[in-house]
Formats: sequence, structure tokens, C-alpha cells
Amino acid sequence: MRAFTYERPDSVAAAASAVANKQGAKFIAGGTNLLDLMKLEVETPTHLVDVNRLPLGAVADTPEGGLRIGALVRNSDLAADMRVRQRYPVLARALLAGASGQLRNKATTAGNLLQRTRCYYFYDTSKPCNKREPGSGCSAIGGFNRIHAVLGTSDKCIAAHPSDMAVAMQVLDATVETALPDGSTPSIPLAEFYRLPGDNPQVETALRPGQIITAVTLPPAPPGTQLYRKVRDRASYAFALVSVAAIVDAAAGKINSARLAFGGVAPRPWRVPDAEHALEGAAANPTAFAQAGNAVSAGGRGYGHNDFKLPLVKRTLAAVLNAATRQA
Repeated sequence: MRAFTYERPDSVAAAASAVANKQGAKFIAGGTNLLDLMKLEVETPTHLVDVNRLPLGAVADTPEGGLRIGALVRNSDLAADMRVRQRYPVLARALLAGASGQLRNKATTAGNLLQRTRCYYFYDTSKPCNKREPGSGCSAIGGFNRIHAVLGTSDKCIAAHPSDMAVAMQVLDATVETALPDGSTPSIPLAEFYRLPGDNPQVETALRPGQIITAVTLPPAPPGTQLYRKVRDRASYAFALVSVAAIVDAAAGKINSARLAFGGVAPRPWRVPDAEHALEGAAANPTAFAQAGNAVSAGGRGYGHNDFKLPLVKRTLAAVLNAATRQA
């Protein structure tokens, strides 16, 4: 491991300034992803800013009836919070589908949103990777790409976003609260937080240098049945091949509204408005489910080993919609 310096600020402003003013500085909280990347020399920060002492570990109700989740709330605590379990079960289920109990006890809300891709080639410094070294090439294209994205990709990168929590927060229309060194506190809708790879896959989020996540805000829970389904290679400690977060409001065999977000298939949590619109007012039957699935997979592209993801996302969506409308 390379040498680095370390500090533990006692305020959000001090933490933001520390990262903004020092070349190669990084925030660290639970460290469940960053420490692994440092050991592999994928990440080589020269200075670590430990934010664990900051007062960002609370979950609180908002005046509008939503929930404000501090950036340092641990994944296990958030999944166990009764307000989350009762009002946002899709989020609780997504959290419990991620990693292992030990990791959930350390992983934080902000860290989960900012975790890096699990692309094999990103983790292997002997292989070219545009996300790690811009301009070096994408080894996954033409390589072993079974876990990689089939939607929202570019010829520079086909890595998939790994977070389960972010998929659920996407379907819930979450907003990310942040702070900058100048004292401003901009909020970013989660739908605008992540960047597609395009020609610059190394730029993953809308955050600027020194900008720190302070909380995630959820609006009041929408009506409907909430489900999260994760298809993976083994029952635990595995990233999604395909995941679906759904909130379906249905009655008497008819779908009034649907919200859908997908994981494991794109470089960011994936929302498809056309699929949601296709379900509005539709009969809850296989034909409507198939039309929604076609809208999700439209424009998708497999790269060989991951070709199966396009039919799998349609089948997983159909299973989730069937379960949600039956429960309704």
C-alpha cells in the first residue's frame, strides 16, 4: 500500500475544504470499497479525510412526510429502521439484498451511492480500462463481459453500476443533499446524480472536487405495492445480473401507475419512462408486461457473454409486475 496522510475533521465545512484543497485527497467513512481499491492500487489517494465524526448519522422525518437519511447512516441500521420497513419496503429489501451482514454494518448511505463498478478489468491494473486510465481502452468490450451493462453504454465503457440501494432510491425519486467548501448546499435529484460513460467514463457523478454528500431525502411514499427483486449468481454476497425495483398501484386487474428502476444492466440505476407510461391504465396481463419489457430493452446491446441480460430483464420485470398486481 502506498503512503498517505490522514485527518479527521470535526465539521462538514472542514471536511469539504480538506478534500478540495489537497491534490489526491479522498473522503473515507466505512471504507468497504475504497480500502479494497487502495490495496489493489486502483485508487491511490495521497490524503484521507475521515468523516466518521461528522453529525450525519441520523434518520429523520421531513415536514412533507418523507424521510431524510444522513450520509453516515449504516446500511444495516437503515434497513432495520421501522419507518423504512413500513413506508419504503423497496429500500429495505434492496439494502438487505446487498453484500453481507458484516459489510452492511460498516457501509454508509453516501458510500453506497459512490461505490465504484465491479468490472473485472477496472480492478485489474494490468489491463486497459478507460474508467481507470482514460484513453487506454476498454478490455471488457471483446473480453469476458458477463456482468457488464447492456443499456446506456458507449464504445469507451460498458461497466455496470453495482449498488442495490441506489436502484431503490431511484424508483423513490430520491434527492442527494451535498455541501461545498464555499458553504453552499446544493441538492441533486438522484436521476441527475450519475453520469453515463459517453467519451468520459472516468466522470461518474455530478459531484465537484470537495463536494460532500450530507444526506439523501426521500419524498412521501407513493401509493402502490413496493417490490425489489435481484437476480444473481448466488443467494448472497453477489452483485445483480439484473435487479428490478417497482412500485405498482393496481386494482381490479388494472394498473393505475407504475414506477420502475433497474440495476445490473446499465452504468447507473436505470429508469425507463416509456415503460412506466406503457403500463398506465393497462390491464394487468402478460401482454402489458411484455410491452413494458420491450420498452426497457429498446436500444439495448449485448456484448457476447452478457447477451442473456436483455431477455432476462424482460422476464424479471414480468415476474415482478405479476407479483405486484397479484398482491394489490
